[in-house]
Amino acid sequence: MNSSPSLTADGATNTITTSNGSSPSDLPPLLVLRPLSDAWSAAVSAKFTVISPSSPLCTSTRAALVSAAYNKVDPAFLDQYPSLQCIATTSVGVDHIDLEECWRRGIQVATVGEIFTKDVADYAVGLLIDVMRRITMSDRYLRNGLWMSQGDYPLGSKLGGKHVGIVGLGSIGSAIARRLEAFGCKISHVSRKPKPTVKYKYIPNIYDLATESDILVVACSLTKETHHIVNKQVLQALGKEGIIINIGRGANIDEPELVRCLVQGEIKGAGLDVFENEPNIPKELFEIGNVVLTAHQSVFTPEAISDIIQVCIANFEAFFAGKPLLTSVVAD
Repeated sequence: MNSSPSLTADGATNTITTSNGSSPSDLPPLLVLRPLSDAWSAAVSAKFTVISPSSPLCTSTRAALVSAAYNKVDPAFLDQYPSLQCIATTSVGVDHIDLEECWRRGIQVATVGEIFTKDVADYAVGLLIDVMRRITMSDRYLRNGLWMSQGDYPLGSKLGGKHVGIVGLGSIGSAIARRLEAFGCKISHVSRKPKPTVKYKYIPNIYDLATESDILVVACSLTKETHHIVNKQVLQALGKEGIIINIGRGANIDEPELVRCLVQGEIKGAGLDVFENEPNIPKELFEIGNVVLTAHQSVFTPEAISDIIQVCIANFEAFFAGKPLLTSVVAD
């Protein structure tokens, strides 16, 4: 059986054949700047000669695989790898990539496109139902033996009929809206600009959106404009019965202010999959009852991971063949 190429201690590839019968030298070199699971390693090594950042070849490699969790693609990063012409990230967000600097240097950038959309939308609705109906809290109550000693757990709230404000009506925000519409929710949104083809009510600023909403779902990308877009004033506008769900980026919300509002009862609850300084989570959140916390996992299912691998490989194959990238990031 043929095997895939492996890395030696100094980052060079061993001279062995790949699963398709080629030697590593026959395959395009790909700089890999994130850890690879077995599935990733097998798929990538079958198509490319894997170059590690410790290899002498890293500075002459034209294409690189990066990750939001491990890489900040800024001018200093790009200076280290002056030959780069193509970068593919394993995320849909690009807040870890200086796009303007990449484009200035003639570097193409690709994301995973809309692969995560359905899974993240499902997860957002799951978080919201959990917070509204107090499912996780009720589970803890039962497991701690309190049902027999203290009686029934306090009731949660129904989701149907609630006014949901969505912050960012891109592909994920739109998918969330469609799912919540099926629950009988009233949907409004705030975006960078009105979208004539969208049927949901457009509200020009987030403060007014929060004022009209029972629930805020944060689904926008992280930019200079959306950093702390949910601040003290927005949380106060959401009010004491308000719920906030965040599956965007942690820094979309002023986290210390969110913690304060939750502790003091100025908003009712939250479902958070992302945090401002991951993996560091404010300890106060662990002590608050009506808060559901998950470890930035809304995007991940086995099916999505397989799709991510394939789209990243397809983007690199297109690049090396001189064809347009499948999921290229373009300027607005």
